[in-house]
Amino acid sequence: QVQLVESGGGLVQPGGSLRLSCACSGIFYSIDNMGWYRQGPGKQRELVAVITKAGSTNYADFVEGRFTISRDNAKTTVYLQMNSLKPEDTARYYCNADVLTPFRGNYWGQGTQVTVSS
Repeated sequence: QVQLVESGGGLVQPGGSLRLSCACSGIFYSIDNMGWYRQGPGKQRELVAVITKAGSTNYADFVEGRFTISRDNAKTTVYLQMNSLKPEDTARYYCNADVLTPFRGNYWGQGTQVTVSS
């Protein structure tokens, strides 16, 4: 099986920072795209950031330069460094990955809660 496990969420004050991590484990050949999504109360799940195996990145407009997505050298772990957090960033953040096992599959983590409040 392939599993994605997120960590790093928590309660932070406005303007604070958090670093989310997502580790992929199991039996697989490689991982292509990895990304972070979020779902706030009363909202649909939306893309936050994505990074390809080659290292190219894309961010949602609401990021406004505040977040940085990255991968480790083995490309099995993805990170999301979040700075200047706002209350509207409050959401459950989910990791997503395209994994070759060698068959291609799309996988989701269970999410980690981020709450931005004074």
